[in-house]
Amino acid sequence: MSRDERRARLLGAAQEVFAAKGYHGAGMDEIARVAGVSKPVLYQHFPSKRELYLELLDINLSTLIDLLFEALSSTKDNKERVRDGMRAFYRFIDSDNRAHRLVFESGVINDPDVNSRLESFNEAFAGAIARAITEETKLPLVEAELLGRGLAGLVQVSARYWLETNGNLDLDTASDLIYRLAWRGISRFPKET
Repeated sequence: MSRDERRARLLGAAQEVFAAKGYHGAGMDEIARVAGVSKPVLYQHFPSKRELYLELLDINLSTLIDLLFEALSSTKDNKERVRDGMRAFYRFIDSDNRAHRLVFESGVINDPDVNSRLESFNEAFAGAIARAITEETKLPLVEAELLGRGLAGLVQVSARYWLETNGNLDLDTASDLIYRLAWRGISRFPKET
């Protein structure tokens, strides 16, 4: 197995363990066992549990922000942007709920490096929404940023709840409900300014 393949295997095992047990419940022994390697091999790639977690956090946040930016930039039609952005977030969770749990439910949000990464993600996602709002409505940026944070929070909280319903609502139904709620609110702004 090449170094890159082994590293990918270690990251996959770590994601599984962190998602199942949280940051504090996960141990390097268990991550090594799940990966099928010795603990020294794990430490050759990642000097600490914290560094391993931060790398996974970076990978998952990068994947999610790429999906969201792609959805937001795929069209100039704001209704479609809202729908596509909501659906992209739900699809990220649906494709690998371990990634979502690792990012948003790790139990280490108060760690300065984790908090900084999450805030950068929220700023980038809400900022992209705010730029689209500003272009369309001519609202001041500070107001558009608040609306962007509100929409970003709406999709994050609702998607986390949806994940807990264990299939009682299918992805399309759930994301469509939230999209319609968001669109009915945000679509009024161009008419009101």
